[in-house]
Amino acid sequence: MKYLGSKKKLIPFLEKTIKSVVGNDLAKLSFCDLFAGSGIVGRHFKNSVNEIISNDLEYYAYILNRNYIGNNEIIPDSQYHIDILNRLPLEQKGFIFKNYCIGGGNGRLYFSDHNGKKIDTQRKWIEWLKKLGIDDNLYFFLLASLLESADTVSNTTAHYTAYLKNLIPKAQESLILEPAHFEVNKNTHRVFNENANDLIRKISGNILYIDPPYNNWQYGGDYHLLNTIAIYDTFIPAGITGRREYLRSAWASSKTVASQLDDLLKHAQFKYIFLSYNNEGLMPPDVIERTMKQYGSYDVATTEYKRFKSNAGVHKAKTTTEYLHILEKP
Repeated sequence: MKYLGSKKKLIPFLEKTIKSVVGNDLAKLSFCDLFAGSGIVGRHFKNSVNEIISNDLEYYAYILNRNYIGNNEIIPDSQYHIDILNRLPLEQKGFIFKNYCIGGGNGRLYFSDHNGKKIDTQRKWIEWLKKLGIDDNLYFFLLASLLESADTVSNTTAHYTAYLKNLIPKAQESLILEPAHFEVNKNTHRVFNENANDLIRKISGNILYIDPPYNNWQYGGDYHLLNTIAIYDTFIPAGITGRREYLRSAWASSKTVASQLDDLLKHAQFKYIFLSYNNEGLMPPDVIERTMKQYGSYDVATTEYKRFKSNAGVHKAKTTTEYLHILEKP
């Protein structure tokens, strides 16, 4: 999935650093991914630890993590339902088609008319299955499959703040619902859809990984259309982009981010805390260091990686420095 701030390329760096602090054997430990996003970090550690605690404030992210982290057993007939969804006759005037496709008359071009109809058709069918009594595991598996499959044919770059003027080749392809396969294991994992600073007061464990917004990007706005598909309610889309109302994170504001970090660290009942943050974030490294040192032993590891492509025209630098700030609480 195309995702702003994805840590996929940094996984080797994260794992190496975390194990250098905690030890190589994580099998008896819990790992909390507090700002999980697409869930790529939690998914990597799922089979290495005793428990994953996954959380994100955005509902689309909750769906992805409820499937990839929360599901840990084979779901009977999952492919059967995928096949049925791919063969359904198309809905003609659903919410996505009417509001986010050219044929709907609003001038928005997030999806081709055909794919907008497919999204509406499959989303309504999944909700109908829920009313018939399918279990949560299958429900979130199908929803996650739809979100990721829809994203692959979106007429966008890496987010939904805008659509492209003409349909790119990928957006012209017909949406095929692909199964969102997850790792099967014997452990039970927990997935939440809460404000991180509220949730931290209710959970505890061994390893806490924090990957909050670095800048003023608001993920609820950047990925509003995934939330719309996920929630599938009725509202009046706003402006050219057709955004829905969304929650704004205090971590994405220079006025409040430092106090959010301090509050989180103060209430975190985890021994090892790792904070991912890059050199262009709202908080300078010295502010993070000073804040963390109040609560235990501090260290930091760094690595460089290629800048995310959608920002290439804005910044002259071709690389970004990623800091992994480390706190060991007494």
